[in-house]
Order: sequence, then C-alpha cells, then structure tokens
Amino acid sequence: MPSGSLHARGAAPGSGYRGRFAPSPTGPLHAGSLLSALGSWLLARSAGGEWLVRIEDVDRGREVAGAAASQLSALDAFGLRADATVVYQSQREPLYQRALQQLLDAGLAFECHCSRGQLAAVGGIHRRCVARSNRRDPAIRFRVADDSAVAFTDRIRGHVQQRVDREVGDFVIRRADGNWAYQLAVVVDDAAQGVTDVVRGADLIGSTARQILLQRALGLPTPRYAHLPLLLDAAGRKLSKSERAHPLDPSTPIPAVRSAWRMLGQDLSCLASTGDVEALLEQVVASFDPSRIPIQPMRSGPLPLSHKR
Repeated sequence: MPSGSLHARGAAPGSGYRGRFAPSPTGPLHAGSLLSALGSWLLARSAGGEWLVRIEDVDRGREVAGAAASQLSALDAFGLRADATVVYQSQREPLYQRALQQLLDAGLAFECHCSRGQLAAVGGIHRRCVARSNRRDPAIRFRVADDSAVAFTDRIRGHVQQRVDREVGDFVIRRADGNWAYQLAVVVDDAAQGVTDVVRGADLIGSTARQILLQRALGLPTPRYAHLPLLLDAAGRKLSKSERAHPLDPSTPIPAVRSAWRMLGQDLSCLASTGDVEALLEQVVASFDPSRIPIQPMRSGPLPLSHKR
C-alpha cells in the first residue's frame, strides 16, 4: 500500500505491523525524544500499522514526578496518539516475575553477589562470580553461553553482529535493589503487546543482542529492529544528557514537528505551510521516505523550546 493512502489518525485495517514509542519518565519531552516518537510513528503509519505508547517506569529512582503525564500531554499536542491504551511497566510486575522464574528454572539465570568494583577489577565483564562474600540482596544475571554471537539486520543500519559473551558477559535482569532491568522488562512487554517492529534511538542498538538472547531463551518472537539517528548538541553530546534538552513547547507544535522531520532526513520542501498539526501529519505520512533516514547522528538545530521546569 503506498504511504500516501494512509491516514495520520489511525492504522489501516489488516496490517500486521505494530510499533511502539517507550519513553522513560525522567523528564519532559525534548527534541531527541520527539525525533524517536515521530520516527517510530511514521514507520508504523507508512506500513499501515499500529503505534503504541508504553511508559517505561520500572526504575523508580530515576522517575520524575509528573513526567509521564507531561510526556503524554505533549505527544497529544504534537498529534501523536496511541492506537491502544497506554501501558505502564510499573503495573506489570507479575509478567516479569514469571519470565524470571522461567529462566531460573531452566538454569539460564543465577544469583550474583559481585559488586561493580569487584567486576571492574577483572575487566568489568562477568564470566564468573568473583564476590568474596554474599550480599543480602543479590542481583540476578542471565547466563550468556560461550561463543554467543548474535546477528540481526537493522532496517536503517544493515547487518549488525555482537559477541555477547566477550563484549557484554552475563548481564543483569533483576538488579540488587529489586528493580527490574531494562533488558528483561522490554523483552517481556514487546512480546506481550505483540510488537513486531522496535524503532528507537541508536544509543540502544548495543542492547539488541542481549534482548534477542532473552527472546530465544523465553521462547518469544524476535521483532524487526530499526535504530534512528541520535540528536546531538553542538558539543557532540546526546541531547537528553545536554543542557540544551529543554522541554519542547506543546503550544507551538508545527515548528518542532518540521524540525524532527528534517532530522529524519526528509525533504522540507514537500510540506506545505499549514497552521494545523493534524494537516501537517497528513502531509508527512504521504511524503515519508524511510530510505532517507540517516545513519549518522544529527546536530540539533533551533527548536521552539519551553524553559519551564
């Protein structure tokens, strides 16, 4: 189906594509997160598929009060509305516990009493426990087999391969503080929500091989992956870690959407002037060319920012 026949407000019937945007509630929506949201939304819409939103709030220590509501409100102002009820990871503990128990029962996960300092002294990659004593609350790690080479085809970056045993080692799936690790939670949720395509920032491409190992161990399907370019500030820092990562102003959505469109490598000249964000989204869906998405990180340009904290 040509992309121009899609409607910005919803998915075309009969498509098997299901994508998602999954922000962590650590602050308001900024230009980098809008880039990821718009990119994942556009790839879903261009495939005639559904687009979901999931709030990844399992790390309670990093959560900022009110951030999730602020992010959802901003997405709505930018015209990016989920096709199903928003899911919160903090409400899904039983799913993660069942997956963890499955891995423990299969001997694919184990308690680990090693501290970061002890692992740093042996190169930082866990291949065997080096703890000299047991901790009251150990972490739980996934056991990575020797010679674990994982390869996948990224829609934007092509062939990607990682030797997980050498480059990562046995990795944490439940932390010593009791919080669920990102790797386990995201794998369980993507499968439970029927996500077929994971579209996210390139800073997470290094997590993909670990997630594929978990999918295989749990008997879950592996989705397709696409990693969008990161948005950097003038100093080359990821925008979310930069002082330039001010929240976007939802009262002026059109300039921010146009800027994100440009950062996705798309042609601004194909967009007519409009005062309506819904009309603008209809235009971007009709004109979107996934082959133009760049691989290299992008430098952020001027954006309409809100300096309210």
